[in-house]
Amino acid sequence: MAESRVVLTEGAEALRAHAAASRVEALARHLGSAAAPGPSRAKSTTQAGAPPSFDDVLIIAAVRTPIGKARRGAFKDTTPDVLLATVLKEAQSRSGVPMHAIGDICVGNVQHPGAGADMSRLAQLQAGFPASVPIHAVNRQCSSGLQAVMHVANAIRSGDIDAGIGAGVESMSQTKQEAPVVDWGAVGECALATAATTAMGTTSETVAERYGISREKQDAYAAESQRRAAAARRAGLFKDEIVPVVPAEGEEPVDKDDGIREGTTAEGLARLRPAFKEDGTTTAGNSSQVSDGAAAVVLIRRDAYHRLGLRTEVLGIVRTFCVVGVAPDEMGVGPAYAVPPALSRAGLTKDEVDVYEINEAFASQYAYCVEALGLDPAKVNPLGGAIALGHPLGCTGARQVATLLHQLKRTGGRYGVVSMCIGTGMGAAAVFEAPRRDA
Repeated sequence: MAESRVVLTEGAEALRAHAAASRVEALARHLGSAAAPGPSRAKSTTQAGAPPSFDDVLIIAAVRTPIGKARRGAFKDTTPDVLLATVLKEAQSRSGVPMHAIGDICVGNVQHPGAGADMSRLAQLQAGFPASVPIHAVNRQCSSGLQAVMHVANAIRSGDIDAGIGAGVESMSQTKQEAPVVDWGAVGECALATAATTAMGTTSETVAERYGISREKQDAYAAESQRRAAAARRAGLFKDEIVPVVPAEGEEPVDKDDGIREGTTAEGLARLRPAFKEDGTTTAGNSSQVSDGAAAVVLIRRDAYHRLGLRTEVLGIVRTFCVVGVAPDEMGVGPAYAVPPALSRAGLTKDEVDVYEINEAFASQYAYCVEALGLDPAKVNPLGGAIALGHPLGCTGARQVATLLHQLKRTGGRYGVVSMCIGTGMGAAAVFEAPRRDA
């Protein structure tokens, strides 16, 4: 499954010139000069289209497992460490970064106790990493996988590490989310805290009612997600990102998502009963599926990439990341508030983005966000989303990164955005840039 190795021809001389100019400018600032001599200051590494910089955070591998239906799919009896170990090992192998050179690993997880910190360490060691490589876990609800990627990206930017892996895993078959241990009396006295306990399905109904998202529109978006995912699977468009998993000893490897429903139509979805409210519009068919899966992304600073003599193809460059808070009872609107500042910081307009991966927690909130942001629907989730593929909570953000980057490579796109809503009332968004392949 090793990724083909190609040299990314982005111009070593341009890199050296940029580094030299940066050093001159830094010296001039230190000496108190009004302006640095020579070329004008290069754009920040967070700016889209910035010239190559040795400080760029590159993504050189991004993989995921197939996604299984929770409690009845391919991985219903597979523990999360098996899923995670599989993607950690494959991602590291594809990247070409020696295991001992990985400075840290961060894993997103939601339902496992302690964000799966112990489980993640066991998985890492099973994957063959030496004990000297550290690992930690993070839980920011549905954005946990993306947050893990950005934890590693920020550690690289700060100079703490040169390379790392951001990953996510969830086995919704093997674990369940427990109620928090809190003073429920105190919670009940705070309106916002009470709102933050609203069931996810109820928040979907709130978004639909508050913003006029009809049942017909929700079913249409859901059917389109299924259609796109089914078409992508038939065309083999997931093969570059999927790592086959042996669910148990002696069993055949699983290499396809099992939540995609061929032939789904809006008319068929219209026959389903509301799932969360008697007269509601949110159903099992226009909501994301509970699922099992894992994903992993390898990141490295550009200077370390060259220093290690890597020839691995660069899939993307991390540009910006933004997390915002929103009203807890309509948490699904999060992407509509997180995407604009992420784009602004990258110096991009919404129309300059080639591909958006916005998590389909529910068709109601997904439809609202796409329309509130004024996005071209053809650019959003072109291979389908969580309604068709499934939503293994801690995995999803990292899975979206993998899907996005491989789609940009395949289509020649330049800019991509990953975004999702977050339980208790937040939204997250990140901007990525594909390397110029004509350089």
